[in-house]
Amino acid sequence: MSETVLIVDDEVDLVDILEYSLQKEGFATRRAHTGADGLRQARMPPGPDLIVLDLMLPDISGTEVCRELRGDKDTSQLPIIMLTARDEEIDRVVGFEVGTDDYVTKPFSVRELMLRVRALLRRSARDSEPADAAQELGPLRIDPAAHRVTISGKEIALTALEFRLLQTLFERRGRVQSRDVLLRDVWGMRPGVTTRTVDTHVTRLRRKLDDLGFWIETRRGVGYLMRERPQENGAAVHAEY
Repeated sequence: MSETVLIVDDEVDLVDILEYSLQKEGFATRRAHTGADGLRQARMPPGPDLIVLDLMLPDISGTEVCRELRGDKDTSQLPIIMLTARDEEIDRVVGFEVGTDDYVTKPFSVRELMLRVRALLRRSARDSEPADAAQELGPLRIDPAAHRVTISGKEIALTALEFRLLQTLFERRGRVQSRDVLLRDVWGMRPGVTTRTVDTHVTRLRRKLDDLGFWIETRRGVGYLMRERPQENGAAVHAEY
């Protein structure tokens, strides 16, 4: 059965183009022109496999749609690509704050969007595969089977992308991971697409890890790594934090 992409955008001509392109690539499509209808269709079984969501909708914003979907257990892991005509960094940050997986600024290459759709669906499929046993280091416990992270027994709420980023850094701790490597292995994107996406998600992940945020070091001009012996005092690395 073809994977289904729900397009939520009030620009009818753009939706027509995206539907044609997605169907040509072998996807099934649904369309909605308001946030309310997008929410309804996202929750209507069988649900879509991915949503292409416009930021500026006539009734409720795309960020609010995303926030509601992430707050519903049935749609919390649904891959979402946000479309916007605005290229302000604050818009991207807000989009990632509410759980957007990727961010595309209008005008954009339809071909590039198709590549991002496929990359996100591949990553989502990998995330749903049977996982390995839980891993622990100090107070941190990562349980891939339950898709759950706890610190000293307290659960930390992470998006699917944040979870995969943490797991990748954890499994490769002590080794620097460049932004291009993280884009390839965590996002499933070709190298060179963007670096701000990686930086934004690392910042969010550190914030959620709270006192353990210093475990993830910045190597300026290179990338990021998780410390091999994170129980050491983090004061020395705060400058690179």
